[in-house]
Amino acid sequence: MADSIDDVDFALAAYREDGVWQVQEVAHPVLESVDSLAHALRRFPGDGGAVGMVAVDEDFFVIVRVAGASTRVLLSDVTAADEYELAGSAVAFLGLPVPDDEDEQVPAGDLDLLGDLGMHAMDMGVLLDDVELYPDEMLSDIARRLGFGRLFDDTVGLTSA
Repeated sequence: MADSIDDVDFALAAYREDGVWQVQEVAHPVLESVDSLAHALRRFPGDGGAVGMVAVDEDFFVIVRVAGASTRVLLSDVTAADEYELAGSAVAFLGLPVPDDEDEQVPAGDLDLLGDLGMHAMDMGVLLDDVELYPDEMLSDIARRLGFGRLFDDTVGLTSA
């Protein structure tokens, strides 16, 4: 299994404070598991919790949303659990069997975890079906739909000069 900490493209926490989106980078040590990421996200003061977005090795992403005691998870590609610790932890958190080599590249988890913020399950499904997009592009689209696209793009370096 690859050391996914070294393969992290970026990890962000997004949360609303007084109705205004805030985006902060998340330190890599908390990215080894869904539990450690959820624990770190709980320290953000957001109205209605925080959303963690982690892109790994230009291969997959994990979204973790915490609100109070609730933790919701979406993994963009279940087959990543074979190679990456964070993806494996997402599959375990979701109570799914570890995928084998014949499994399809499909998302796992809660497609509607951002529904109340403007990214509904159907839209998420359509986005995840687009095999041409890299994880950072998918997360940028999600951030734009939630209302913090420019902040997201500036933070991860997707903004053109």
